[in-house]
Amino acid sequence: MPPEALPAPSAAPLSGAAPLPLPAAASAREPRVHYAWVVAGVALLVLLGSAGFRSTPSLMMDALNVEFGWSHATVAAAVSVNLTLYGLTAPFAAALMDRFGVRLVVVCALLTISTGAGLTVLMTRSWQLMLCWGVLVGLGSGSMAGAFATTVSGRWFTARQGLVTGVLTAAGAAGNLVFMPLLAWLVEQHGWRTAVVVVSLCATAVAVPVLLLMRERPSDLGLLPYGATEPAPVPVTEGSALARSLRVLRKAARSRAFWLLAGSFAICGATTAGLVGTHFIPAAHDHGMPVTTAASLLALVGVFDVAGTVASGWFTDRFDSRNLLVVYYALRGVSLLFLPHLLAGSPKPPILAFVIFYGLDWVATVPPTVALCRRHFGADAPIVFGWVLAGHQIGAAVVASLAGLARDKFGDYDLAWYGAGGLCAVAVLFCLALRTGPLPTPTVTATATA
Repeated sequence: MPPEALPAPSAAPLSGAAPLPLPAAASAREPRVHYAWVVAGVALLVLLGSAGFRSTPSLMMDALNVEFGWSHATVAAAVSVNLTLYGLTAPFAAALMDRFGVRLVVVCALLTISTGAGLTVLMTRSWQLMLCWGVLVGLGSGSMAGAFATTVSGRWFTARQGLVTGVLTAAGAAGNLVFMPLLAWLVEQHGWRTAVVVVSLCATAVAVPVLLLMRERPSDLGLLPYGATEPAPVPVTEGSALARSLRVLRKAARSRAFWLLAGSFAICGATTAGLVGTHFIPAAHDHGMPVTTAASLLALVGVFDVAGTVASGWFTDRFDSRNLLVVYYALRGVSLLFLPHLLAGSPKPPILAFVIFYGLDWVATVPPTVALCRRHFGADAPIVFGWVLAGHQIGAAVVASLAGLARDKFGDYDLAWYGAGGLCAVAVLFCLALRTGPLPTPTVTATATA
């Protein structure tokens, strides 16, 4: 065969550079449904379960008080440990996913949750609640926190990143929707031990589709990311995940944008997971509302949060993320200021209006926050967002404990609701101080193309 008739080489050269024909070849093999949507579906299932697992302690406050005499503050302290570790684990989990793979990290996290939840059936002391639900479940759920959603959307999607981030974030709310009423019913009818056994078994079951269907990158299947026209650069992940996470933090901490994002997101955590997620059910019960009814209202918050967060992802693809955050925090603050006057023994129209309004705003802040991390920090965005999420969870942990102390001291949660409304005003100021900034280049510290 003459030389001019030979086909062009399609294998990658030894240097590791991507071959020129790859986009065309990948397109030829690309299925009608891009595998990115399968990966996103598995991630959705994982995040659904993770959210439901984390919500259980708020349902057990009264049951644990009756059986062991533990105060609201004691149970809330375990929740605070959980929330803190949930946040602090996230940036390291993002680096571990880069080094060891998403599938291995997520499966280990789910088994850790299963172990922590299962061991609580044997507990007789409050420190055991701290260890099992605070430490083990906190570490496991933190490994599947927002950094997981950011990693999946960043690796598998070029188009629709904001929308996919919104959908995966909404899984947290949908997890409450699926699990809260069921777990509340189990606690009331069969005791809290039955509920935690169900959580343990479900965490193990969710690991199965992760093992079978999760893949690391589109290139593993000969595909391009969804919406991409050329292969994405693969970062070099030499060195320990711990060192890389801390190195990224040191670099990001020199940026004003990092502190404004972390500060506003800490307030987000304080006013959602820390206050409403932990204390809404006991606060409603203080006003005579049955626990199952209050849990159903919190689940209804999750219904509207799904719509609000998906819509927020769509808005993030089209509008200035900073302006979106200003609107979200302002509306949240107003709704929390009204809440003490709306709680009653039954779900009357005013509290239903709060549930709808607050639900639409619950974690709508995540897609624009992720987008701002990508804009300011480029390829290191998943790890940076992990550190920003750590701020979110520290804020949640602090307010979860303070609200429990306020309830024990004053007999109600009014001070906590009003304080949260004031914090939202501070978050608005932080977001106004942000500058959108130019999109950075993909080359960042400790990251290079293969």
